[in-house]
Amino acid sequence: FMTRPRLNIEEVLADHLLREDVREVPIQRKFFVVFLWVALILVGIVLIRFLYVGAVRYSFYSMRALRNISDIIINPAPRGVIRDRFGKEFVKNDHSFNAYLLPRFLPKEPSERSKILIHLSEVLKIDFQELWKKIVIRDWQLTDRILLVNDLSQDELIELTSERIPGIKVESGFKRVQEEPFVFSHLVGYTGLVDSNDLEDNFSLVMDDEIGRAGLESFYDGDLRGLNGEDITFKDALGKIQGANIVNNPKPGNSLDTFIDKNFQTFFYKRLEQTLKDLGRNIGVGVAMNPKNGEILALVGIPGFDASNVADSLDSKYQALFNRVVGGKYNPGSTIKPLVATAALSEGIIFPDKEIFSSGSLEVPNLYNPDMPSKFLDWKAHGWVNLASALARSSNVYFYEVGGGFQDQKGLGIGRLKKWWQKFLLDKKTNIDISGETAGFLPDPDWKEKTTDQPWRLGDTYNVTIGQGDFSITPIALLNYISAIANGGVVYQPRIVKDVVNSQGETIKETKPVVLADLRKDIGNVLPYVWEGMRDAVRQPYGTARLLGNLPVAVSGKTGSAQVENNTKTNAFFVGYAPSDDPEIAILVLIENSREGSSNTVPIARDVFLWYYQNRLKGR
Repeated sequence: FMTRPRLNIEEVLADHLLREDVREVPIQRKFFVVFLWVALILVGIVLIRFLYVGAVRYSFYSMRALRNISDIIINPAPRGVIRDRFGKEFVKNDHSFNAYLLPRFLPKEPSERSKILIHLSEVLKIDFQELWKKIVIRDWQLTDRILLVNDLSQDELIELTSERIPGIKVESGFKRVQEEPFVFSHLVGYTGLVDSNDLEDNFSLVMDDEIGRAGLESFYDGDLRGLNGEDITFKDALGKIQGANIVNNPKPGNSLDTFIDKNFQTFFYKRLEQTLKDLGRNIGVGVAMNPKNGEILALVGIPGFDASNVADSLDSKYQALFNRVVGGKYNPGSTIKPLVATAALSEGIIFPDKEIFSSGSLEVPNLYNPDMPSKFLDWKAHGWVNLASALARSSNVYFYEVGGGFQDQKGLGIGRLKKWWQKFLLDKKTNIDISGETAGFLPDPDWKEKTTDQPWRLGDTYNVTIGQGDFSITPIALLNYISAIANGGVVYQPRIVKDVVNSQGETIKETKPVVLADLRKDIGNVLPYVWEGMRDAVRQPYGTARLLGNLPVAVSGKTGSAQVENNTKTNAFFVGYAPSDDPEIAILVLIENSREGSSNTVPIARDVFLWYYQNRLKGR
C-alpha cells in the first residue's frame, strides 16, 4: 500500500512565507471594457465580411460555385440597334464567330502546350508573346477561358473548325457595325470587352462581355446591352456529366430612336472632311440642332475612327477618339459677341443706335509707361458702327468699349460679363445625353490673382469680351447659347435620343424637351436688335457671312476667329440659324488651325444650310 508523503518543517515555513507576500489586486474595469470593444469589433468584422460575401458578392460567388460544378456556355445577346429620326438604322449587329482558349483542355505536357499555342498564334496571326501575356495576366478566378479573336475571318474559321485543336472552342456571336464607320464614330462611340473593374461594378456582366466605352454606346449601355443566355451542363465531383439545363435564352438589348438625320449627318461630315482636305488641316467639328426644343440633328467630329478597330486610333497624333463636340474647350472668339450685345442692352450700357468709332485699334494709357500705351487691335478699321453693324462687321473696338469701357463709354465689366455668361449656363455642362462632356471655364479677378499673383487688368476684360484670353467653352455649349438667342431666350437641354424601344417594339422610355434656363423676361425686349445684327452679317455687303446671302432661305449668323498657342494658330468658327424669322435649325462649324480664319467655315455653312433647305424645309 501507499504511504502519505511527509512534509518537513522547512517546506511548511517556506510555503507560509510565500503566502504572506501575495496580495490580491482587483482587475480594473477598463480592461474589461477594452476587451469587450475588441471582441465587438472582431465580431463586427466577421459579420460585415459575411454580409459582403453572402449578399453584396452573392452573384459573383454563386456564379463561381456554379462554374465549379458545371460547364457554362454563354449565348451572347445582341445589342440594340440605333436608328435615326426616320427609322433608318446606322448602328446594327452582324453575326460573327469568336475563338476562345480553354487552358484546362490543353495537354498536360508543357512542350505539347507550347506547340499548340505557337500554332494558334500562326493561325490567328497573333504575336506569340502577346498571346502568352494574355494568358499570364488573365484573372482566372473570374473565368475559365479567354477570348482570342472576336470576329474570325473565313479562312481562320475553316482552319480552326477542321483541325479540332485541343483547348480551342469556336462560338457564334455578334459584332457591332456602323454603316459609315467614320461618319458616326463620335456620335455612336464604340464598345469594348469588360475588365475586372466592370465586373466589380456590375455582377450581371461576365468576362468577354462587350460594353459601351464612348458616345451613345456608353451613355445608353444599360439599355443597349441585352441579357446573355446560358447553357449549363452539370457535372459530379469526378467531372462526369450529370445533365444539361438551359437556364435562360438570350434577351436582345433595347434599341434607340434618335433625332439624328442620317443623310444630313453624312453630308455634313463629308462636306467638312473635304474642306479640311483642301486646306491641309486635320481637325474639325460640326453640330446641328433644332433651337426650338434641343433636338440634335447631326454631331460630327474629324478625325473620326473605325469603331470595329479602335486600336488603330489609340496613338493617333490628332486624338481621333476625343469627342471635341462635348469635350473640347475653345476660346469662342467673336461668336460670343451676340451674348455681350444682349447683356449690354439688358444692362443699359449701350443703346442700339449709339455709334462707336473704330479706327482699327484702341489705345489705353499705360500708367507705368505713358510713352507706351497699350494697344488693342481690331481686325480692320470699321469707322462708325452701331450695335447691328458692329455684330455684322464683327468690330472688336465696339465690343472692347461695351465690355470694358473706354473714356465716356461705360462698360459691363468682368463682374457683369461673368453674370451673363452664367445666365446662359456657359460654366455648366449642357447634360447632353452622350458621354465625355466637360464644362466651360469662366475666368474672373479672384481666379487670376490666386493662380498668377497678378491683378485683373482692363486688357483682360477686353480680351474675354471678344472671346479670347482664358475664357473657354465647349462647342455644344456655344451652339446651345446661340440657339437660345435664336428662339427668344430659352436654353434647352440638348437631346440625341428620342425614345428607347424594346425587342417587341414597345416604347419603354421617351424623352421630352427640358428647359435649363428661361431668359425671355430678361432679354425678350432686346433680342430683336441682336437678331438684326446677326441677320445683317449675312444680308449686308459688309457682313462677315455675306456668302450666305444668296441662299433660298433667310440665314442669320456670326463668324469668329480665336488666336491660340501664342497667336501661332487660328481656330475658325461659324454659328447661325435658319429660317431667320422662325428658326428650325442652328449649326456650328469649327476648323482648328484654319488657314484663313472664319472665311473657311462660311462655305461649309452655306452648303449645309442649302442641303437642309432643299431636302428638309423646301415645300413645307
